[in-house]
Amino acid sequence: MEKSLDNFYLQQTEPNASCLLALRDIILAQNKYITTSLKYGMPFFSYKGKMLCYFWFHKKHKKPYIGIMGGIHLNHPELLIEKRSYIKILLIDPNKDLPIKTIKSILNAAIKLHKD
Repeated sequence: MEKSLDNFYLQQTEPNASCLLALRDIILAQNKYITTSLKYGMPFFSYKGKMLCYFWFHKKHKKPYIGIMGGIHLNHPELLIEKRSYIKILLIDPNKDLPIKTIKSILNAAIKLHKD
């Protein structure tokens, strides 16, 4: 992992830092073709070179989220569209257990969009 990407995680306060690191590991373990890089100051995850998702922070809810590229094509009750036209987000509460089954299900659906 490149140094600036490491710095993104190191600059976060707890519990966000641990939460995002755990999410990173979950996402990278989901598929061997998923890679990570820093784009626009955010950790981005790509599947076979195509942007899959990214991490950022919701200003109103003050929580981290996973932004799902092409999320508009996914129908999952946990995904929020808000004022975005293409991306849906999954809010993450860093003070609770991660919804691993939900995350994996959404990632599998997002990967399938790239395969079709």
